[in-house]
Amino acid sequence: MNRILQMLKLQQELNDATNGVGWENGLTKNGKKIDWRRCIYLEASELVDSYPWKHWKNIDASPDYENIKIEIVDIWHFIMSEVLRLYKIENLGSLEDISNVVGNMEEFENFREASRGEELDSYEQIALVEDMVKILFCNSNINALLISFLTMSSKLNLKLPELYELYIGKNILNKFRQEHGYKDGSYIKVWNGKEDNVVMQEILTSNSDITPEELYQALEEAYPKI
Repeated sequence: MNRILQMLKLQQELNDATNGVGWENGLTKNGKKIDWRRCIYLEASELVDSYPWKHWKNIDASPDYENIKIEIVDIWHFIMSEVLRLYKIENLGSLEDISNVVGNMEEFENFREASRGEELDSYEQIALVEDMVKILFCNSNINALLISFLTMSSKLNLKLPELYELYIGKNILNKFRQEHGYKDGSYIKVWNGKEDNVVMQEILTSNSDITPEELYQALEEAYPKI
């Protein structure tokens, strides 16, 4: 439960810093329209593309499971943002209330456990992602979307402990991006032949006890110097 609340707080802080206070009303501080649901389905599309689903291309390839995890984390960023938006503009409650709602969902019990579930083939996994997208478009109830995400993430074997670790890593990476020119296009995303997501994951893997501050410093040291 504390992990859910901590991620909600970090997402609120990131959105406030990136988009400006009051972003819940649908506009950034620069006047750009915000559409979290569009963000979700486009990340879902990238998640599906991490599987070798194309019958005409790379038919013997394996799923890119490391990228699958990152795409799930990206989806979680945007689902939390949509939840935060709705709770603010509809006066539904606090961040603590959101955390309690998630924690009381039946699907949360399986999601919170680190143990692996049944092994599904690629097409079954893709179907779970597409089921979540259907909920996104066909059911305006935000709880239904949360339940669908918990189910998908659990069955794709990204449970709360690992999701939390990767979320913290991606949250810090997003802050790093913003502070190194992501908005004006000057940010360098490929570092010595590796995408920044991969570099971040490698840093986390090599030091599971790293603090957010230490991770930011490690990213600073790894960032290409011009």
